[in-house]
Amino acid sequence: MTPSLLAAGINHLLEQDPVEKSRLAAHAGKIARVDAGVADLRLVVDAGGSVSPADPALAPNVSIFIKAGDLPLLLQDRSRAFSMVRIEGDAEFASALSQLMNNLRWDAEEDLSRLFGDLAAVRIAATARKGWDAARSAHTSVMENMVEYLLEENPTLVRQQSMRDFGAAVSALRDDVERLAKRLDKIKGRA
Repeated sequence: MTPSLLAAGINHLLEQDPVEKSRLAAHAGKIARVDAGVADLRLVVDAGGSVSPADPALAPNVSIFIKAGDLPLLLQDRSRAFSMVRIEGDAEFASALSQLMNNLRWDAEEDLSRLFGDLAAVRIAATARKGWDAARSAHTSVMENMVEYLLEENPTLVRQQSMRDFGAAVSALRDDVERLAKRLDKIKGRA
């Protein structure tokens, strides 16, 4: 995704949430850098609270480093996003971005109502939510079945408790062997 498209998407969401836009406007002129390994994006906040692509030559006020492997997890649970990243720079700006990430939501019904009218927008959004919920439920069911298969029918995976039990048994065996070795040394010393 290009920085211009990302900025346009964020600005569209900010237009739907004037409170968040005004909070972001307090950081006008600041540059945020998001380095996800596969992409390095820089956005600057303008006086109105909108964002636009920033010149890569300018130093960012805050840098957010994301491991590429964590991207799907971040998209899945935005509330934990800032606990899974490394942040450098302006703590106040980073906090504002974290709040923005947690609070900014797309009002799909609003956008759809401009195209299809209010009633159709509500129905389309409800149908989309039902479809999304069904897909999520199917995904969960498939994953649970796959895990059960890999744990029970074709034991490729091991349960965590089984690993802990095995580790405890290995530790107990090691301790027993050490005690036996000490006893043998004592017996050899007497003979």
